[in-house]
Amino acid sequence: MLATLQTISPVDGSLFVERALASDSEIDQRLSAAHQAQKSWRATPLAERVTLLRSLVTHFVAQEDRIADEISWQMGRPRSQSAGEVAGFAQRAGAMLDLSAEALNDLTPPPLAGFTRFVRREPLGLVFCLAPWNYPYLCAVNAIIPAMAAGNVVLLKHSAQTPLCAERITQAAQAAGLPPGVFQHVHCSHEQVAKTIGDQRVDFVAFTGSVEGGHAVQKAASSRFIATGLELGGKDPAYVRADARVEHAAENLVDGAFFNSGQSCCGIERIYVHADLYSDFIDAFVSHVHRYRLGNPLDPETSLGPMVRSSAADFVRGQITEAVAAGARAHIDASRYPAASDLGPYLAPQVLTGVNHSMAVMSEESFGPVVGIMSVNSDDEAIALMNDSRYGLTASLWTHDLDAATALGDQLQTGTVFMNRCDYLDPQLAWVGVKDSGRGCTLSSMGYESLTRPKSFHLRMVE
Repeated sequence: MLATLQTISPVDGSLFVERALASDSEIDQRLSAAHQAQKSWRATPLAERVTLLRSLVTHFVAQEDRIADEISWQMGRPRSQSAGEVAGFAQRAGAMLDLSAEALNDLTPPPLAGFTRFVRREPLGLVFCLAPWNYPYLCAVNAIIPAMAAGNVVLLKHSAQTPLCAERITQAAQAAGLPPGVFQHVHCSHEQVAKTIGDQRVDFVAFTGSVEGGHAVQKAASSRFIATGLELGGKDPAYVRADARVEHAAENLVDGAFFNSGQSCCGIERIYVHADLYSDFIDAFVSHVHRYRLGNPLDPETSLGPMVRSSAADFVRGQITEAVAAGARAHIDASRYPAASDLGPYLAPQVLTGVNHSMAVMSEESFGPVVGIMSVNSDDEAIALMNDSRYGLTASLWTHDLDAATALGDQLQTGTVFMNRCDYLDPQLAWVGVKDSGRGCTLSSMGYESLTRPKSFHLRMVE
């Protein structure tokens, strides 16, 4: 009997998807098909590859309603917000395809008499993409579209929580007419993932997930000389300076902390507020949190859905309980949210003050609807606290002073610095993490660098 994958919906605890896991021989067949397809795909002119990939996006977007429903059922995001991921997929794919010609163009040094010299970017071969459940399409698109545009072929494995996402992209690729083997997906176990990473036909691994998962990927690849791109966890901070607009900062930081039930690698998990604004900011922040409606994500009035599973909600409950026991103050009364329960995935949002960095809620990734807020007396104090973390994905600064934001940003140990916004990916800018938030780069023209290798041509003419 074949092992199966089962997706339990956080909406109602029902079995939503069940799939047989691929056998080892089926995975071998996919790897062989990809390896064979790459030979002709890399020889296909870039313009033709881009045209086919734009068609893939068109066919994907045509499934918007079905895809949005499935996102909500698989991982619990409110249906009113799920369609935004389809639009985001199209936006990021379009941006990366727009950048492809310039990013993949030959690099030519200054002329040298008697020589033709240039550097060409070659595809790596087969990219194995391991995509997460929290933003299943937005994280996958960062790798799969530029990988194929560059002439690579892709094998995609999605989280067991969101297996339908891989299937929908495969359907769009087939409808667009991509040659067989250029894009495939697989449902398989963690053990099979590690074995696949070790296969000589895999040339690059793009992983988005936990720090522990990143270590597992690195371990699996350690016997081979292949690169890995790792987007891992975050404990992203925000600093509200004395010159910030309190209402604007509070409204946007609430969204940055609680959208998708806080299940975002670049969501706001800790906030530092200048003492001059602290009291007013807390009042405004709590007021905006009270506007959330927790409930069934299929209800159009719901703005906060369940967490992905009960164990994830229990983890956040544990952080909150620990912090309160250590002296933190909880500002949100869970009774305001009838759908919340002491057990299960439906968790009320929480705002904590009186916190410090000895508490897990301020030091370890929460990945849920909770945020801790501390008062600070200076920019230097805020920067020191923001950098006091093993993570470094994004950080946001709330101020009217562009020069100050730039100067403070230079001191931050992070991959992206925001001013007056947060929890956002701009496909025109490089997306990177430092420290335990990962390694490598996606998006922007730089995102193509890890998906290609340079080959130098040094051609001498002889009379």
